[in-house]
Amino acid sequence: MEQSYNPNAGSTNGGMPPMAQPPKNWLVEAILVTVFCCLPFGIVGIVKAAEVNSKFAAGNYAGALESSQSAGKWTKIGFFVAIGGFVIWGVMMALGIGAGLMNGLPNAD
Repeated sequence: MEQSYNPNAGSTNGGMPPMAQPPKNWLVEAILVTVFCCLPFGIVGIVKAAEVNSKFAAGNYAGALESSQSAGKWTKIGFFVAIGGFVIWGVMMALGIGAGLMNGLPNAD
């Protein structure tokens, strides 16, 4: 009779590493991105960040780690989309101001 090796057999901590700390939940960052940057991506980040602690408390370390990575991803996407939008807005404003100044100059004829 063959026996298979199960590293979590007899473990009382749900397969978590010994003395595991909960993964980063990204909640504060996701809230800031929602308020100041990009609402849709920030909301997804908040939902994923809220899953981290509950999964960790339930003993699902792998699920908590996955939710943490997902929360970080969506928070970063929201931040960089907002930065890109601000850059595009700044360029458009500069072009608009430049065009307005060019049209407002008197002819040198």
